[in-house]
Amino acid sequence: MFKGKFLLTLMMMLVLSIALVACGGGDDNEEPADPDTDENGEDAGEDEGEDGDAAAEGDAPEKPESLSMWVNDEDSQLDAYEEITQRFEDEHGIEVNITPFSMLDQTDAISLDGPSGQGPDLFFQPHDRMGDIVLQGLAAELELTADQEERLAEYNEEAVQSLSYEGVQYGIPAVVETYALFYNTDLVEEAPQTLDELMEIAESLTDASADEYGFLMEATNLYFSYPFLTGAGGYIFNQDADGAYDTEDIGLDNDGAVEGAALIQSWFEEGYMPTGIDGDIMNGLFQDGKVGAVITGPWAIPDYRDALGDSLAVSMLPEWDGEQLNSFSGNKGWLVSEYSDDQYWATELALFITNAESSETYFETAGELPAHTAVEIDDEFMGPIFEQTQVAEPMPNVPEMSQVWEPVSDALQFISQGEDPQEVMEEAVAQIREQIAIMQ
Repeated sequence: MFKGKFLLTLMMMLVLSIALVACGGGDDNEEPADPDTDENGEDAGEDEGEDGDAAAEGDAPEKPESLSMWVNDEDSQLDAYEEITQRFEDEHGIEVNITPFSMLDQTDAISLDGPSGQGPDLFFQPHDRMGDIVLQGLAAELELTADQEERLAEYNEEAVQSLSYEGVQYGIPAVVETYALFYNTDLVEEAPQTLDELMEIAESLTDASADEYGFLMEATNLYFSYPFLTGAGGYIFNQDADGAYDTEDIGLDNDGAVEGAALIQSWFEEGYMPTGIDGDIMNGLFQDGKVGAVITGPWAIPDYRDALGDSLAVSMLPEWDGEQLNSFSGNKGWLVSEYSDDQYWATELALFITNAESSETYFETAGELPAHTAVEIDDEFMGPIFEQTQVAEPMPNVPEMSQVWEPVSDALQFISQGEDPQEVMEEAVAQIREQIAIMQ
């Protein structure tokens, strides 16, 4: 018994000694490696420098298994996003679940479903609802990385700004819409490049007794008259450098706006436009070949093309005193839900489905003009409208804008009937201020 215990103890001592030799192998004078140095003994942290810090800050969070988005319930839009999101899934390995949902009903549903986790990661909205959406706390403030900001810089600047609120970015623009000049080449051989040329067309082709006109537009509608009220320096609400609106600074009765209002009045005084002109009258006369040029939007193309055939042409709005006339634009884009658990990847999805390649697919399938400026629109009618979107100005997205439409529409009606433009515009602004004060 004793002999067995002695042998066992001897063997254990031998194994222990071998282990100690192995651990202590090598040069006795060698110092342990510094974890902050590389194999050459240099400071690895210094090599990495700011780029290393940037890389660490730019690391994306863990990918979710899936993201959800509410797409406006129109077949063409759904078809486009089915194709586009499949590419996102292939590239990033994140499943995208699409739910058809009218964009006008989405915000009410999110306010109910979002807190319980039943809402989407992305939802689709027109830009002029941004004020209400932000005030309800439905959209997340986008915390864009440097790479995301670089990609967003390729989009229409005004469209990007239209999906911000008080200088904070909340959305990624997808589509833009505005209007342009449509003309009948049987009556107008070339598009007028200046306002003076447009007025020459109005003078030479107008015969009101025969219901023939050189130029028509819905002149008492603020949406269409905006370029002329602002072309000489008028504005609705002033904006700061970040695009935030100052709703106390209203420029609809300044010298430029009054000059524009007087120009509009002259069209009626000269008989270029009939009093009471509206969209139905204008469209009917243009389709009958009795009008040289009109201002309207892309929604008119199918009917105009059917009526005029190869005689239909489209151009940007003309210049006034050497400056390109702007136009009002309505933009739509993708917002990240405040209730989303994956806001980084939802933002990545929004940037992916609106990038140049995706925007080309969307235009070809859904027919809406993209907010991404790198897209080329090879279409004789939509191409010029796309060019006009590059200089278009978004309708103000603040709630106070709702108090502007009716007073200005009434003012333009009075102006078309011969009342003094200065007095009428001052009264309109006073009414706007009063209504905003009540609203607040």
